Amino acid sequence: MNNNIIKGRLLPMLLVIVLLFTQPLAMTVAATNSDTKIDAVLSVDVSSSMDKSDVNKISYEAMKLFVDMASVQGDKIGIIAYTDQILREKALLKINSAQDKKDLKTFIDQLTRGPYTDIAVGVSEAVKVLESGREQGHVPMIVLLSDGNNSLNTGKKQEQSDKELEQALQQAKANGIPIYTIGLNADGKLNKSVLERISSETNGKMFETSSADDLPQILSEIYASHLKLKVVPLTGFTASGAFQEVKVNIPNSSVLEANISIMSNKPVEVKLVDPVGVEQKIPSDQIVYSASNAYSLVKILKPTQGEWTLKVKGVPQEKIDINLIYNYDLQVSMEVPSSISVKPGDTVPIKAHLESNGQKVTDTELYKNAKASLLVTDLDTKKTEEIPLTVSDQGITGSVKLAEAHEYDLKVKVEDTNYVRESQSVKISAKPGGATTTPAPGNKADEAKDVNWIARIGWIVGAVVLLAAACVGFIFWKKANKGFFGQMIVEIKDEDTGERTTPQYKKLNGFKGQCQLHQLLQMAPEFAETKQIVFKPGAGDTVVLYNQSSCVIEKGGRVFDATQGKQLNNKDRIRITLQNVNKSITIEYIK
Repeated sequence: MNNNIIKGRLLPMLLVIVLLFTQPLAMTVAATNSDTKIDAVLSVDVSSSMDKSDVNKISYEAMKLFVDMASVQGDKIGIIAYTDQILREKALLKINSAQDKKDLKTFIDQLTRGPYTDIAVGVSEAVKVLESGREQGHVPMIVLLSDGNNSLNTGKKQEQSDKELEQALQQAKANGIPIYTIGLNADGKLNKSVLERISSETNGKMFETSSADDLPQILSEIYASHLKLKVVPLTGFTASGAFQEVKVNIPNSSVLEANISIMSNKPVEVKLVDPVGVEQKIPSDQIVYSASNAYSLVKILKPTQGEWTLKVKGVPQEKIDINLIYNYDLQVSMEVPSSISVKPGDTVPIKAHLESNGQKVTDTELYKNAKASLLVTDLDTKKTEEIPLTVSDQGITGSVKLAEAHEYDLKVKVEDTNYVRESQSVKISAKPGGATTTPAPGNKADEAKDVNWIARIGWIVGAVVLLAAACVGFIFWKKANKGFFGQMIVEIKDEDTGERTTPQYKKLNGFKGQCQLHQLLQMAPEFAETKQIVFKPGAGDTVVLYNQSSCVIEKGGRVFDATQGKQLNNKDRIRITLQNVNKSITIEYIK
């Protein structure tokens, strides 16, 4: 069968069929997916002026705490160290293991200072890194640590920096990326207005401190705020040199993680006892423990409900602060009829309930201390009103009167001492001819109809799927065995000594389908991370680069994303910065 016929006729048919089968199911999963993941870029000013604002580099410790607070698996974190240029950069790394967090913290420890400052550089690059590596369904954010002041090199004017900053803020705003700014004001010269503008224009928050020692606490607040959680202060104390006890209450079975941060400038020793009185091994499969110069963090995974006992031994007379952040598997679902006629002056009934793991919760304790309200936004006037709702063991109820012939956006907010959750919004029109409701995406009744409809036609399209799949398989087989054309010039630089290897010419015609960079490097163990950098033959005697590693890849001094593929043409030259060893690899493709 001709490849063009396969691609032109059967592939579109297969895609349509696949979409018919998968789209409603995906919507159901999205509606019940509760484990929110973040894509965060930490951008830190490492100019020489920070030597006064952050003498002991507590900002580095704060960033490491943020890394440790991230989920054990799934969150993505990138790091940027800037002056008036990017000194070091680590693209978004997906955390899948303890080693991934260790790699990020090692990278932070290796950051150095530089002479100038241009805050536009830190913001612009953070937005680019986030946009190039963010994952669908993840919640994006940027954390910017700075004193807000520029100290530009003579080659750049303030007007140019202002323009670049404005462009970056507009891009962040357009893509829904909040920027949380932390202003260090140790020398009293904080440019607060710049940081306030950056955070306010992007729907983030601005924090100010005159002591770098506050940074771990602030990073905890940012982490909690972004995920709509709350920092719960536990009982702090002055260390006696012996173990002192603090009670940690796990209120219900919906807690996914309990993050206990222990702030102390001196080392501490920690023990943990579960609700039935059994001392737990630290670390273990259920308990992750990490420590640094300014903090210790105990992360309990899926903790048993009840009262735990934390035992802390600190250096005598050392002040110890302890905070707790719960990460909940909990959502709010608002129940609104799929169709309702509304006119000005009508009262609309509101019902909502809490869900855990996609199911309506049965634990009445979750409602006991919760407060609920309805956020009503008049889309014509842009004004929002908050109306209290009634919370009981059976759920959340109330009503809203729509006074004007306007369009409205409704959203239920539930707040507890440990969390804040909001439902998906529902739009209601009280205008003539438009008096209907539009439920949030993922309406289960509609999805059920879609799934039933698909089931009825499934047997019809089954044969077509098998035929198309066979044809596609043939195409992929041919593609997997396609040959290369040309060669690579490979040069390795030791970033510590500046020494470079002699350029080596690596012919590609011996490979079929794909080639790992690690293979071009003779499978050297120190370059094992390059296994995830793959070259595949491209159209017109080109090569396509795919990067699934944490290595940073640049072309012409500009970092680019190659997770979805990046075409290399004749004489294209790229630089790859490794993360596990302080070396870089320069590659030039020639035909």
